[in-house]
Amino acid sequence: MKRNITVLIYILALIIVISLVTFTVDETNQVVVLQMGKPVRTVPESGLHFKLPWPIQSVQFFEKRVLDYDAAPTEILTKDKKNLVVDNYAKWRIIDPLKFMISVHDENGAQARLDDIIYSELRVSLGLHDLEEIVTLSRAELMAIVTEASDVKALDYGIEVMDVRIKRADLPEQNERSVYERMRAERKRIANRYRSEGEEEALKIRAVTDSLKVVLMADAYKTARVVRGEAEAKAIDIYAKAYSRDPSFYDFYRTLEAYKKIIDSNTVLVLPPDTELLKYLK
Repeated sequence: MKRNITVLIYILALIIVISLVTFTVDETNQVVVLQMGKPVRTVPESGLHFKLPWPIQSVQFFEKRVLDYDAAPTEILTKDKKNLVVDNYAKWRIIDPLKFMISVHDENGAQARLDDIIYSELRVSLGLHDLEEIVTLSRAELMAIVTEASDVKALDYGIEVMDVRIKRADLPEQNERSVYERMRAERKRIANRYRSEGEEEALKIRAVTDSLKVVLMADAYKTARVVRGEAEAKAIDIYAKAYSRDPSFYDFYRTLEAYKKIIDSNTVLVLPPDTELLKYLK
């Protein structure tokens, strides 16, 4: 029994000693080993590692994964002297935990340092471009420049800046109303110009159409007169030929046609007996 207790004590002592001289690093962390409170080396690899027992040496863990930086919106002056409220964010990570610990201590210190670095680079880069370029054309190129410049400065603190982006870029609230009014006035001016140009073009089209109408009507009237004249000439020729073939029958036929037109039940004719019209009634 006494021997079992002794073995148990040895095992407990061994576990305590092992826990004092070893530490485990997982895949999401990296470690700085401190000796008497001063950093002496880094351990970036995951797994089981050894150190001198506490209090001679201790360890401090740092994130190995990509971290988020989200800044508060700040005002920046553009090249064309417009105030712009910029809300930006960045992706960053710790690449040298020893330098990181010495320079900024922890993630809060890193966020404060990134505030200074990224805001400074944004102010410089955006200050070289007009407002329209920033909000429409060149934002991706500008962000690439800001990211590269910020990364160069952040390396001094053991930090890699991977990407800087603008979430939102707005005018200050006091300037929005005047800008919107100018935009409305400009759009109204352009709309009025389009309307006046359209009315002018419509007048031209109507004038051309009216002149074409007059010409077409004149041509149609001329053609109708020519066709009618040719038809009347052909009719006269037909009548002349018919009359020349049998003048007496033609005279008789025309007289009967005249009777049909002028004589009905309500017509009373008072004519002398030798009238030419009545010669076929005798």
